[in-house]
Amino acid sequence: MRIAVHAFDGITMFHLAAPLLVFGEVGRQGIAGGWDPTVWTDDGRGIRTAEGPRIEDVGGPDVLADADLAVFPSWPAHLPPADAGLISAIRATRERGGRVAGLCRGAFPVVDSGLLDGRAAVTHWGAADALQRRRPEVQVDAAALFVEHGDVLTSAGTASAIDACLHIVRAHLGSAAATDVARSLVVAPYREGGQAQYIARPVPESAHAGHLGSTLDWALANLDRRLSVDDLAARAGMSRRHFTRRFAEVTGTTPARWILASRLDEARRLLETTTWTLQRIATACGFASVVTFRQNFVAAYATTPSSYRARFTGTAPTARPMSSELPAGPRS
Repeated sequence: MRIAVHAFDGITMFHLAAPLLVFGEVGRQGIAGGWDPTVWTDDGRGIRTAEGPRIEDVGGPDVLADADLAVFPSWPAHLPPADAGLISAIRATRERGGRVAGLCRGAFPVVDSGLLDGRAAVTHWGAADALQRRRPEVQVDAAALFVEHGDVLTSAGTASAIDACLHIVRAHLGSAAATDVARSLVVAPYREGGQAQYIARPVPESAHAGHLGSTLDWALANLDRRLSVDDLAARAGMSRRHFTRRFAEVTGTTPARWILASRLDEARRLLETTTWTLQRIATACGFASVVTFRQNFVAAYATTPSSYRARFTGTAPTARPMSSELPAGPRS
C-alpha cells in the first residue's frame, strides 16, 4: 500500500499527524508491510507547520504518481482552488484503481477534481457551506463523521480523520488489525460514519464511562442475550430515564443503536476470524434469526454477511435470494 500524504506551508501538525500515525502504526506493529506513508509537497520542498516546527523530509508531486492511496489531510485556510496539475493527479490516482481521501478541509481539492460530482461528501462543519457553494454538484452531508464511496472518502474535522483512517485500515486489513491499531493509539476503534459505512459506534473505555463502564462491559460480554433498556438500567442501578440520558452523554447514541452496532461489530469479527455458519453467528450476536441478522447487516453496511466474509477469506459468497437481503429496521 503506497500512501502519499499531502502537506503545505501552514498545515497544522495534528492534521498531518493523523494519517501518519494511524497508517504508520500498521507497520510498527508488524500487521502489514508497505504501509509507511510518504509526505509530499507541491514543490518538493520542506514546509513550516502552523505551530512553527519545520518538516524537511518530504517528496515532490511524483510521489503521487504511483500512490495506492492519496491523502489530503487538510487544505489552506483561505481554501484556494486546486490547480490543474493537482486535479489531473487526483483523477489519475482514481483511474488507475487507487483511492483518494480528503480529511477535514482536505475534501476541497478532492471535490475540485470532480470525482464526487453527484455523490455525497463531508468536511469540517465550519466549511460545509463553502464546500457546497464551491461544487453544487456535490451533496454535502454536514452531519457525517465521514462519507465513503469505496474509491473516494471524505471526513469531517479534526479527530474524525482518525476515524476515517482506521476505517481504511479496516477495509483493507480487517477489524482485528484496526482494533489493534486503535488500541495501541488509545482511541475508540469504531465510530459510525453514516449509512452504509464499515464503522460502528465507539465502545467507551470503562474509565471514561464512569458508573456505566461495568454495565457496558457486561452487555458486550452478553450480546447473545436479549438486552433491553430496562435490564441495562437495572444493572446500572439507575432509573430508565436517567440511564438513557447518561448513556447518550457517554456514547453519543441511544442504548438500542449502541447494542445493535455492538452486535454487528461482533458479527463482523466472527465473519473475519471464524468459519462459523451464519446461523451460529446470528445466535451468538443476539439476532432472532439469520434473516434478521442479514437484514440489519445489509442496512448498516450495504453488503451481505457472505460478501463481507469473502473479502477477508478469498472465498466466493454463497448466492442468496434477493428477497432475504433487503434492509430492515434495527433490532435491539
